[in-house]
Amino acid sequence: MQAPVLRIARPTDDIGRLRSFYETGLGFEQLAAFEDHQGFDGLILGHARWPYHLEFTHQRGHTVGRAPSADNLIVLYLPDRSEWTAATTRMQTAVFKPVPSYNPYWDQDGQTFEDPDGYRVVLQNSAWSR
Repeated sequence: MQAPVLRIARPTDDIGRLRSFYETGLGFEQLAAFEDHQGFDGLILGHARWPYHLEFTHQRGHTVGRAPSADNLIVLYLPDRSEWTAATTRMQTAVFKPVPSYNPYWDQDGQTFEDPDGYRVVLQNSAWSR
């Protein structure tokens, strides 16, 4: 039996602007892309071995705007300190500066970065546990 795969999909007004944030900054890889599929363009990013990926779509002629709030988050748990430091350094080298988290909890052991659409990614230096 194959393990389930999680895809988080959301619309954007500019796939190109997001590409640098997620590929260069966060180290995601392009898994697939499409153009004018029934009026939609899309980019799917992730890592071949990870059971999740992100899909960004743009409907031609349609505007979606920015994130509805500063508390729209994707949280990536990076418990290894050196891996977390490398990830936050990569973001800053790619010219993405940390922003204060809307919920101060995430600032205790993490750094929050805002993508060009206003959605936020937290790089959390801890392990997730139940």
